[in-house]
Amino acid sequence: MWKELKKNQLVKYGAVTTVSTISYVLLRKWIAGGICRSRTKLHGRTVVITGANTGIGKETAWDMAMRGARVIMACRDLTRGEAAATEIRSSTGNTNVVVQQLNLASLGSVRQFAREFIATETRLDILINNAGIMLCPKSFTVDGFESQFAVNHLGHFLLTNLLLDMLKASTPSRVVIVSSIAHQGGKIHYDDLNFDKKGYNSVIAYKQSKLANLLFSRELARRTKGTGVTSYSLHPGVIRTELWRHSQSKYPTLSSMLSAPAWLLMKTPREGAQTTIYCAVTEGLEDKSGYYFSDCQVKEPALEGRDDLAALRLWGVSAGLVGLN
Repeated sequence: MWKELKKNQLVKYGAVTTVSTISYVLLRKWIAGGICRSRTKLHGRTVVITGANTGIGKETAWDMAMRGARVIMACRDLTRGEAAATEIRSSTGNTNVVVQQLNLASLGSVRQFAREFIATETRLDILINNAGIMLCPKSFTVDGFESQFAVNHLGHFLLTNLLLDMLKASTPSRVVIVSSIAHQGGKIHYDDLNFDKKGYNSVIAYKQSKLANLLFSRELARRTKGTGVTSYSLHPGVIRTELWRHSQSKYPTLSSMLSAPAWLLMKTPREGAQTTIYCAVTEGLEDKSGYYFSDCQVKEPALEGRDDLAALRLWGVSAGLVGLN
């Protein structure tokens, strides 16, 4: 009787374990989202990726290198950038991976990068505006702008415009801008972009910058229609990367409690890079210029992300802030 009871318990335990394992695998597959299945090769093509030394930027650089591209890793920290580039060269066998300094918190650095790139490179096929900061304490760049808006939007806005002629000369070419689902509920605070008049909230500031990314891509697509340059924005997913470092320092106890579940409920950097890669290389996306993507498919953005007049206004304001005609 006792042996029979023990046998039944073992059977139940085995069944629970099996169901739990299958459920976990299915959950991880759902969290991972879409996968870029394009086999496009990029031999003879040049790709610039900002923030390419870590997270989804590094995974994107690895993928572009595997496809045979010349990869320019635009990084603020040259030491970390070179370490990442060395790893990518070694693992892919592609020696045409280089690091150039770019600090998006400095418009001067952005202009310097663009000058050097134009002087030394012959083409630009794909520009991936990937770098970003998130939920950081209130701070200002050397140019006097709120850091999240400056790094996530203004720096990339200036960089893209400075390299636009080279993109047009290398058509068909693409601009890929990493936005976020956080654009939902976002607002461009035109009368207080630096949050000087009202209290600073890192979440509201982040939402502003991510909405700006989406609107920038939308207006860029309108302005480049018919030129052979196309533009795409995307939500990469919720990913376990260094972007969370500020929230971890602000809420250490909560972060400690959530760290283990987070590994299960967040995408890995490689999984998070898939939609960026999809927008960069998938064939037949030319008629989707200006669209927003998530999990390797078109997704309708929030209402505020579909406002063409807001996109036009943001372009004009941004151009004035960075000193473009």
